[in-house]
Amino acid sequence: MQGIGLSFSGEAQPFLVRTMPGLRIDLNPVTHITLGAIGEPGQRVFYLQARSADRLLTLLVEKQQVEMLGVSIEQFLQELARRFPALSEASWRYEESEMALQEPLEAAFRVGNMGLGYDENADVMLLVLREQGEQDQEEASSEEVSVARLFATRDQMRRLGRWGHELAQRGRPICGNCGQPIDPSGHFCPRRNGHKH
Repeated sequence: MQGIGLSFSGEAQPFLVRTMPGLRIDLNPVTHITLGAIGEPGQRVFYLQARSADRLLTLLVEKQQVEMLGVSIEQFLQELARRFPALSEASWRYEESEMALQEPLEAAFRVGNMGLGYDENADVMLLVLREQGEQDQEEASSEEVSVARLFATRDQMRRLGRWGHELAQRGRPICGNCGQPIDPSGHFCPRRNGHKH
């Protein structure tokens, strides 16, 4: 694969990808890729999901990873446009119904690190997702860490990034004084407790 990369922290039932130590998953190409959240704001669980033919992969992600992925995809596409000016601009347009999570939601693993790459010959982007290691196993060998590699078009990836940004914004409102999320049950603002900073 030649190209560039970036790292940062009535149909048949799908074949679910389940985890085991050192699982290696390649979905090439993905036919569906999305992000989703289940639960009330402040208690939401975030998922990244991809399908390739009859294989369905669901992974757990954090809200901050969803936000970072959206920013990183946009920056990566800008870099691609600079390095490969003959490429057409990737479309970000989508219908919200197209971005829905698919059942069942059985996560293969929780994502720790993510990276982006590009295959110039095939004109596809690569999203690499590495399993979050246990805190007491920071020195775990690469054979013990599960990795998923998702090959998607530039259009699919740009839609994923835009949808992730919108999804993250649907959470709790942010306090204008301290910048922290406001819970539906109330909010203790450290900047409104009478102390000057």
